[in-house]
Amino acid sequence: MSDPINRRDFFARSGAGLLGAAFAQLFTEDLFGQRVESLDPRDGHHPAKAKSVIQLFMNGGPSQMDLFDPKPVLNRMDGKPYPGDPETIGNQGTSDIGVMMGGQYNFARHGQSGMWMSDALPHLSTMCDDIALVNSMWTDHPNHDNALYKIQTGRLFMGYPTLGAWTVYGLGSENRNLPAYVVLNDPLGPPKNGVRNWSAGFLPPLYQGTPFRPTGSPILNLKPQFEQPSEVAKTAQALLNRLDDIHRHKRTNQPALDARIESYGLAARMQLSAGEALDLSRESKHTQELYGIGEKQTDAYGRRCLLARRLVERGVRFVQIFLEEQPWDSHVDLKDRHWDVCGRTDKPAAGLLQDLKQRGLLDSTLVVWGGEFGRTPTSQRSGKIYTGRDHNMQAFTSWIAGGGIKGGVSYGATDDFGHAAVENPVSVHDFHATILHCLGLHHQKLYFKRSGLEERLTGFEPPRVVSELLA
Repeated sequence: MSDPINRRDFFARSGAGLLGAAFAQLFTEDLFGQRVESLDPRDGHHPAKAKSVIQLFMNGGPSQMDLFDPKPVLNRMDGKPYPGDPETIGNQGTSDIGVMMGGQYNFARHGQSGMWMSDALPHLSTMCDDIALVNSMWTDHPNHDNALYKIQTGRLFMGYPTLGAWTVYGLGSENRNLPAYVVLNDPLGPPKNGVRNWSAGFLPPLYQGTPFRPTGSPILNLKPQFEQPSEVAKTAQALLNRLDDIHRHKRTNQPALDARIESYGLAARMQLSAGEALDLSRESKHTQELYGIGEKQTDAYGRRCLLARRLVERGVRFVQIFLEEQPWDSHVDLKDRHWDVCGRTDKPAAGLLQDLKQRGLLDSTLVVWGGEFGRTPTSQRSGKIYTGRDHNMQAFTSWIAGGGIKGGVSYGATDDFGHAAVENPVSVHDFHATILHCLGLHHQKLYFKRSGLEERLTGFEPPRVVSELLA
C-alpha cells in the first residue's frame, strides 16, 4: 500500500486532472461569487454615493504651504535658519537645507466656507464650496518612486494593483463598449513609473488601465476597413464570441487569455460606439471654453478633462489624468514652476467640476486631486541658489469632490511651518478607504486571495474612513 499523501501533495497531483480543473475554477471566484475575469457590473458592499472616479494626479509633489495651507509664522521667519533638527527636514541631506522659505503667493478666503486658497488657483477657488480640502495627508517615503507606488497602490513597492484596478475589480463596468479603466497621459510624456501607475498587479490583467493616445485620435483604427450591414456584423460577432468561449473553457484559470479575449472583443465593440464618445467637437463652444480648450496654456489638459467627463458620463468606472514626469517637483524656481503648472491645470480642473455639477454628474462622480507628497518649509540649495523646496512625506494636501463628499470642508491641520500633520492626520490608506466607501466598497471586504493571504488595497492594518469628509 502506498504512503498516504498530505494535503499539499493532493492539490499538486490533482492539478493535472479534471479535479484540478474544477478546483482551479473555484479558486478563480472572487468575493462576489463571480469569476474574477469579468467586467460585468456588480453591486458593492453598501449603497454607493459615487459610481465613478476621475483622478487628477499631480506628479511630483505640489507645495501645500504655497497653494492651500497658508502659514503666517513661516512667512515671518522667511530667510531665518530652521529652528529644529535639520535631520528631520527634506530628503537630500542637511548640506542642501537652506533657510526658512515663506509662502510664494498671496492667500485669500473664498466662498461661503471661507476656504483658504492662493492666487495661483483663481479658478479652483470659485469651486471651493464643492470640494473637501485635506491638509493633513501624510505618507511613508520621501522618494518619488516609492511614494508614487504608495499613493497609487497602497504599498511602497511595485507589483501591486492600483486604486483604479481595485475599483474595477470590485464594481465592474457599466459600459462594455468602452474600457472600464482609462488612462489619459500628457502629450509631453508619461509620468514617472510609467505603466506601474495603472497596473493590475496580481489581479487578473483584465483590470489594468487602458492608456489612450495623448495626441491625435485617442485610439487608432476605430473605423473598420470596410462597412458591413449591421446584422452581418452582429452575426459575425456572435460567432466569434462562441468560438472564444469554447477556446476559453478548454483553458481554465488563464487570466492572461481571458484578458486577451476581452481586449479583442472590446476593440470590436469600440468600433461601433467609441468614436462618438471620443469626439470633443460634439461639445458646444461654451463648454470647450469652460475647460480652456483653444487656449495655448490650457488646451492639452482641458481636452483630457473634457474627455474624462464624456467617459464617466458613458459609464467608464475610473479615469486617470496625468501630467508629464514630475512637473510639480520644484527643487529650484518653485515660484515660477508652480505658477506654470497651475496655469496649465487650474482652469480645466475647475471647469471639470463646474461642468459635472451643472449636468448633475458630480453627485455620482468622485474627482480626486493630489500628488505623492508635499514640500518642505525650508528652501533647498541648487548650486549657489535656494529657490525651491525639497520632498516632504510628513504633510501634504489633497482635495476630493463629488458623490458622497461634503463640500466646503477644510480638514486637518499642520504645524506652524506646514512641515508635519498635527491635527486629524490622514494616511494614504485612510484616503483610499474613504474613496472606496463612497463607491459602495468596504475596504476590509474588498480583497483578493493570493498565496493564502487576503490582499487588500488598504493593507493589513485597519485604516479609518474619514467620516468628517462624508456628506
